Amino acid sequence: MSGSYRERYMRLMVFFDMPMLTAAQRRRYAQFRKFLVKDGYLMVQKSVYSKLVINDAAVAGAIGRLQKNRPAEGLVQVLKVTEKQYATMTCIVGNSPDRDEMDTSDELVVL
Repeated sequence: MSGSYRERYMRLMVFFDMPMLTAAQRRRYAQFRKFLVKDGYLMVQKSVYSKLVINDAAVAGAIGRLQKNRPAEGLVQVLKVTEKQYATMTCIVGNSPDRDEMDTSDELVVL
């Protein structure tokens, strides 16, 4: 397999900021986060999720689902980057990260 697959695939980066002062707001945050996970996104950081997509049609579909499931309050932003650009991300981690999930393309399986 050649390294050219990285140029065809893209990543959608979803950044969201939602109020969490009340129990209802925390519940909406949890529901939106569960939607992201069910839709195939992986946590990069708290309130930052990433999803691998294969083409612009998949991007449009993913953005449509985000719009349909958007929270009533808060801000959701989506950034599309190539897999090649995503692979250049530099991770700077302290001594004790508070999460055990890391999203990299090192174990990417192309079917």
